[in-house]
Amino acid sequence: MGVVEVRRFNRVVTQRVGALQDAYLSRGRPLGQDRVLWEIGPDGCDVRSLRARLDLDSGYVSRLLRSLEDAGLVRVERSGHDGRVRIARLTEEGLAERQVLDERSDELAASILEPLDVRQQDRLVAAMSEVTRLLTASMVRVAVVDPRLPVAQYCLESYFAELGDRFEAGFDKSRSISADNAELTPPAGSLLIATLHSEPVGCGALKFHGSDPAEIKRMWVAPEARGLGLGRRLLTELEREAIAYGAPVVRLETNRNLTEAIALYRSAGYQEVPAFNTEPYAHHWFEKALTA
Repeated sequence: MGVVEVRRFNRVVTQRVGALQDAYLSRGRPLGQDRVLWEIGPDGCDVRSLRARLDLDSGYVSRLLRSLEDAGLVRVERSGHDGRVRIARLTEEGLAERQVLDERSDELAASILEPLDVRQQDRLVAAMSEVTRLLTASMVRVAVVDPRLPVAQYCLESYFAELGDRFEAGFDKSRSISADNAELTPPAGSLLIATLHSEPVGCGALKFHGSDPAEIKRMWVAPEARGLGLGRRLLTELEREAIAYGAPVVRLETNRNLTEAIALYRSAGYQEVPAFNTEPYAHHWFEKALTA
């Protein structure tokens, strides 16, 4: 559904922005090389992060960097802090070329808007903002992860830190109902991590209890990823995971200060129920029956 429309959109956009031309913005290079120049930026960028930002395989990024090095626009060097890390930096010529690209990009953007009246310009810019948001959401990846991995620990510690900031009396995880690494490892439980450009941006966990209700724990979305519908997506993925493990119901508890989470649970079909545990930080308890 919608595949034809997406393909039509892709064709129009690639043509209108000049992506089909061998010499993008009349600079004698294809779009891929120019995008790498822009992403490296004036402060440089490590090659691993560059690959993640562009979502390209290492071999292709290496070829792009070699082409830019041969043109005298980029140099790649070992990090002074970690010899395993390679840093791409713009040369003086590369910095000047990036400035030209910015100017040409501004001119291209203006040429897209100029034929339209003010109302049409507003509609196009608003539509572009919405498309950007939805395309970004489509690039988020959600997967079950070992809770002991650094990416998982980052999410969990970020979750604890946010609770500490938002709860009136702070948050002490030693007082809260446990959801430790062993409890979040299959078959006892499951931890889902969301990543965007290989960086962690959210998590959600389950504790399984056989044919009894599963517990949803550790729901968190990074501030920079909010507004992408990621909380709802994580909740849906957790429900699917619970169904796969045979849980007939999912339960969760939450604090009254987490108003966005409470609204999410209610809109997703969760019913408020009497307290089913003694979580000291909880003011609301919810559950939802699952159907395969």
